[in-house]
Amino acid sequence: MPTVGLFNKEGQKVGDFELAEKVFGAEVNQDVLHQVVVALLANKRQGTQSAKTRAEVSGGGIKPWRQKGTGRARQGSIRSPQWIHGGIVFAPKPRSYRTSLPKSMRRVAMKSALSSKVIDNEMIVLESLELAAPKTKEIVSMLNAFEAKKALIVTAESNENVYKSGRNIEGVRVMPVNNINVYDLLKYDKLIITKEAVSKIEEVYA
Repeated sequence: MPTVGLFNKEGQKVGDFELAEKVFGAEVNQDVLHQVVVALLANKRQGTQSAKTRAEVSGGGIKPWRQKGTGRARQGSIRSPQWIHGGIVFAPKPRSYRTSLPKSMRRVAMKSALSSKVIDNEMIVLESLELAAPKTKEIVSMLNAFEAKKALIVTAESNENVYKSGRNIEGVRVMPVNNINVYDLLKYDKLIITKEAVSKIEEVYA
């Protein structure tokens, strides 16, 4: 059973914390991680690009010159793609890039991402993370104590004080445990998570 240190927000170790083997001691599947990250990024795309085809460009309703006898190439419209201000060939249109992955694959990817954090010693479990009021200084102090420059801070519930304290710090993201995803886990160097949030993850994935 994987074991990590349990810390307070001042960076002092207060004990050890045992993690569920099925969630934090799973085999890291690189192929599934890659597929899930690609799908997550694809699902973020808006797909709102658009250009006009020759049918949609205004003008060009009349043949610019007669078919024969001018010595020039035959033309049917000044809005054909070869003309300046003409339509675009195979113009891009709004579309959805969304892809769906099996639930089992997403679970494997999440376990792989969490396990990789434990293996690489990039997971820090906090006894608690409570702030009386939004104080960026306190979060900066905590990050300095753990030598974390690029960190994902995860709380058990949506915590407005913690969120407001960390949102302006470059390279830091704060989110409740029910919003975590594989991409963010891999993107940030350190995962700073409360023990209550760990318990919620184990309830879902164990």
